[in-house]
Amino acid sequence: MYRVSDNWERLVRAALRRELGHGHEKTSSGIAGAVPASLVRSTNIDAILQAADEIQDEDPNVARILCEQAYSMAQNLDPSSDGRGVLQFKTGLMSVIKQKLAKRDGARIDRNRDIEHLWEFYQRYKTRHRVDDIQREGQKYRESGNFSTANQFDLRSLEMKKVFATLRALVEVMEALSKDADPHGVGRYIMEELQRIKSVGELATYNIVPLEAPSLTNAIGVFPEVRGAISAIRYAEHYPKFPAGFKISGEREVDMFDLLEYVFGFQNDNVRNQRENIILSIANAQSRLGLPIQADPKIDEKAINEVFLKVLDNYIKWCKYLRKRLAWNSIEAINRDRKIFMVSLYFLIWGEAANVRFLPECICYIFHQMAKELDAILDHGEANRATSCITESGSVSFLEKIICPIYKTIVAVSRTDYETPLGKVLIITYYSRSEITYVDDCLANLCLQ
Repeated sequence: MYRVSDNWERLVRAALRRELGHGHEKTSSGIAGAVPASLVRSTNIDAILQAADEIQDEDPNVARILCEQAYSMAQNLDPSSDGRGVLQFKTGLMSVIKQKLAKRDGARIDRNRDIEHLWEFYQRYKTRHRVDDIQREGQKYRESGNFSTANQFDLRSLEMKKVFATLRALVEVMEALSKDADPHGVGRYIMEELQRIKSVGELATYNIVPLEAPSLTNAIGVFPEVRGAISAIRYAEHYPKFPAGFKISGEREVDMFDLLEYVFGFQNDNVRNQRENIILSIANAQSRLGLPIQADPKIDEKAINEVFLKVLDNYIKWCKYLRKRLAWNSIEAINRDRKIFMVSLYFLIWGEAANVRFLPECICYIFHQMAKELDAILDHGEANRATSCITESGSVSFLEKIICPIYKTIVAVSRTDYETPLGKVLIITYYSRSEITYVDDCLANLCLQ
């Protein structure tokens, strides 16, 4: 049985290995290290300039293209150079670009072929560094579940981080320049490549856990508790069947969040974030109980219960306060799969509720109603859209049908003190006249007290 201290030591050792591997790694320098904070927050200019520095010796012309694109991005973001340090940065970057142009011995540069040159370099760069082969090799190591083998491969993957950082910069610049490219020529090839790499591979974006595709530079997916958590949310055969033609993005398997997105119409970015959130929550709970068997990691029932009670603690307290029955008769009456479904649903509601979070009664009633809807949907053989989230066009949108009416209510009573009985009556009155049926007499009576 692993203790918390054991897991902490394991984490520290992994962190030290990574630090030792990066101890002498080149950091942003020169113009790449002088990007103003106002530009860094909104763009990847610093990464593009760092990539230009990396490939300068290999292909000065491509480095020039990246620098000019970085300047164009800075100009579009702050054309009047009002931001702190922006004017100095632009001046310095323009000086660097002029130096790169001067090194071409006065030869005329045909910028009309920049996109073609960039595309050709991108292909050569991937081939030279065996990016596709290494990704496939890394996937095999990850699927093996062998910690020692995976860690040995990860040491080599440290060297690939710089390669993938450069690829990301090349892809971003290609995407920007391809808008003016020939749609029947190089533009078509670039768009096809962009569609492929945005959903798979190392270039797919993620927060902590790479779920859309395996990551060569992030070994977190190798840990048994993480693999067990990912397995816990996978779609089982007895769940409602999706309609024909239903597809998911990336290379991952269908999971519970795909059903929640299909049924209630949650926003895709929210779904991606909360998928990682539930996996990390379950994995952390499991690590406190002990690591599962690596060959076929399974999450302990106690870990699921811990996450269930912790996440839904606020909902349970509000139901007691409002004297309202919970959406389930007892914890024992819910199987582990439905517990994970409910926790995932709560995460998604909370992640998309934004400013409604300060109205806990609303969150309580929204989850209460949607949990009942979900429970009924799970009992059907086919996946059906939630009636509460169906829009006039026939699609589903949690934001449009549930959250937006609440925002309108908040605007309507923005000049009224919510904590007064009058302010709360206005909110309840609006709810009762809208399509939101989650606030009932119980809440109304409470607000009138």
